[in-house]
Amino acid sequence: MTTAESTGVFVGRDYGRHDFVITPEMVAEYMDGTGDRNAIYTGSSPLGGPVAPALVRHSEVYAYRDHPKAQPSWYLPNIYGNLHARQEFAFFAPVMVGDAVHTRSFIAERYIKRNRQYVVNEVLYFDSDDRVIMRGRTHQSFLLGQQNEGIVVDKTREKSSARRFDVDTSSAVEAISPVTRQITPEMCFTFSGPARNYHNDKEMALKLGFPDVVVQGMMSICFLSEMMTNRFGAGWLSAGKIDVNLVNIVWGSDALTCRGFISRIEQEGDRHRAHLDVWAEKADGTKVTIGAASALVE
Repeated sequence: MTTAESTGVFVGRDYGRHDFVITPEMVAEYMDGTGDRNAIYTGSSPLGGPVAPALVRHSEVYAYRDHPKAQPSWYLPNIYGNLHARQEFAFFAPVMVGDAVHTRSFIAERYIKRNRQYVVNEVLYFDSDDRVIMRGRTHQSFLLGQQNEGIVVDKTREKSSARRFDVDTSSAVEAISPVTRQITPEMCFTFSGPARNYHNDKEMALKLGFPDVVVQGMMSICFLSEMMTNRFGAGWLSAGKIDVNLVNIVWGSDALTCRGFISRIEQEGDRHRAHLDVWAEKADGTKVTIGAASALVE
């Protein structure tokens, strides 16, 4: 019997459907958890009334659990030292506050890289007419073997030359305005709570092999989404794409600055799409999230 068969986490496994409504309370929680207080989320917007943040359901993939306090049902059995490694999102239509949305989650891929095995969970988001409005692909990594003690990643790792990532800005056409955010314990509890876990509680982090709170990987991606919304507005909310690697851990007291630049603008039918290099970095320049994004542009 293969590992996939023995754990039940196999490519193609479907985890069912989840229905919800994008409420003002949901949007308010997102704003408190990220610090993104764009007025279009609560008032008028280029799309009419209040429009939801593109990633208002950033952690929908983790909502698929057998019961609220369990690990996500698609995780591998040994969660010690597990890390969010890569994230992809694509938006196909904006979501307005008050809209009914449903999702489906399934395993799209599994692979092994170095000393970790990866599970890729894909979530499709649908509107009330069953049209696909968004797609997310989450690459979660798990240690090979059964390690369950000791520090898996300490705070010195990001200082090594192997964890330094440079950005070539020679092709920059336009640098877009950055977003800087100081992460606080309150943000972590709002973003990753209400249950205590290694994303909001140091004791829980130590139990999983980390010396401090490991800020949930989705948070830096939400900061990047804020930056893209500020620059492209409806062009991001209705047709944005992002594909980033989470290359270093964000710790609970870190401050991040998200940056990006347009490298080229290409024809897309009768529209134009701006392609960008984007990244999030700590105050000392350590890159934590890095990759590409795109949005429609006038």
